[in-house]
Amino acid sequence: MDLRKLKTLIDLVSDSNVSELEITEAEGTVRIVKAQPQPIVQYAQMPAQAPVHYAPAHAAPMPAAVPAAAPAAEGPPAIEGHVLKSPMVGTFYRSSSPGAAPFVDVGDTVKVGQTLCIIEAMKILNEIECDKDGVVKAVMSENGQAVEFGQPLFVIE
Repeated sequence: MDLRKLKTLIDLVSDSNVSELEITEAEGTVRIVKAQPQPIVQYAQMPAQAPVHYAPAHAAPMPAAVPAAAPAAEGPPAIEGHVLKSPMVGTFYRSSSPGAAPFVDVGDTVKVGQTLCIIEAMKILNEIECDKDGVVKAVMSENGQAVEFGQPLFVIE
């Protein structure tokens, strides 16, 4: 296989979502594997000195045991209504471009199949569609924020 063809294949793999490519020709087999980015870890060496024991300036008393019949501590308010969750990890966008109006706002009536937002993952813009007819009660993510799989995006009633 000539060097130009090999270079082209390497460029194709590095610019695509393909993580591995294997090609067999008369001259032999070429296997190209895209390396996963490795996290950068930096270690700092501490100067040699006597061990330091840290203790709080004012030791707080231990809290008393909570009786079993005590009411549960209040957490965040429960979300009422249908919660549309992120189907993937990526970056959340409320509109199709930076200057455009959002696809939906709180109070808007939405229908099944209507685009609610875009999640960018691996340089691909994925339109997230509504899966339930109703009214948008809350937008749970900020524009340009990273979202995780299963993270609530919208509340629809």
